[in-house]
Amino acid sequence: MSKLGKILVTGADGFIGSHLVEALAARGEDVRAFVLYNSFNSWGWLDRAPKKLRDKLDVFAGDVRDPHGVRTAMKGCDTVLHLAALIAIPYSYHSPATYVDTNVSGTLNIVQAAQDLGVKRCIVTSTSEVYGTARMVPIDEDHPLQGQSPYSASKIGADQIALSFQKSFGTPVAVIRPFNTYGPRQSARAVIPTVITQLLAGKKSIRLGSLHPTRDFNFVDDTVAGFLAMVDAMAGRKASSIVGEAINIGSGFEVTIGDMTKMIADIMGKKLKIETDDARVRPDASEVERLCADNAKAKALLGWSPKYAGLDGLRRGLEQTITWFSAPGRLDQYKTDIYNL
Repeated sequence: MSKLGKILVTGADGFIGSHLVEALAARGEDVRAFVLYNSFNSWGWLDRAPKKLRDKLDVFAGDVRDPHGVRTAMKGCDTVLHLAALIAIPYSYHSPATYVDTNVSGTLNIVQAAQDLGVKRCIVTSTSEVYGTARMVPIDEDHPLQGQSPYSASKIGADQIALSFQKSFGTPVAVIRPFNTYGPRQSARAVIPTVITQLLAGKKSIRLGSLHPTRDFNFVDDTVAGFLAMVDAMAGRKASSIVGEAINIGSGFEVTIGDMTKMIADIMGKKLKIETDDARVRPDASEVERLCADNAKAKALLGWSPKYAGLDGLRRGLEQTITWFSAPGRLDQYKTDIYNL
């Protein structure tokens, strides 16, 4: 039996979660996939996974906001990878209470059950948005946390709840902090799918928000590799150096939204005209102007380093992402004519 034992992945139906579930299953792990309950009995992106993989999965439909359901899902699990969250920043302006319920209370339910059930290791997923606009670059894990949107504030709260359980009760919790992940299956609420899907739909003008902020974009394969490296390290001899820590997963390369958009158009061979859509522009004080990761801690503690680093790595990752979105019928899964909150 694997040293990780039974693994629960929350948010398994989502973008990163589905890729992580597939990677764990591919290496023979025993995975319980926690998906959001819905009346369609949809497992999100896992519905499109190969049948051979789906047949291996133990799927639990529930809601991380429900402490009873969380506890039920976690029974018999040795390892928990908590990815379930509300992540769209514009929607957090609209409905901030749902972000507190899902991200803060949901994480509390996870770590409380982990403590009560004696789970051996629990990784809680953070975000680079907790840092806000960089005060120093590259951003290491000691950078101040700044809640510049209700979303980022809720993730700061979730991180601190998780880490407080480690400090207060010795719960074996650590926080993984991916920077801006992109790749196949990402929703159009993110900028890269927004650009690609509009171009594929034949739009003459691409509607975007601010173009000057920089981001540290990470191909989903690198992010998943970060999760695997972290959970393996927590199950090994380095566990004591990782429990209670937050660890960045980022490329260490920053690029403006505008330049990244031009790269996509160049790869696709499309002429580019950009229109500013006021609805997509964040309030001035809420916009995170600059993000660029210091990944030295991940390299030292996890032995992780990005395979899609720098300008060349970004281009390779975008090429794979565009290829996925360009597959026949793929565009039908996206609504290119409306703004995704």
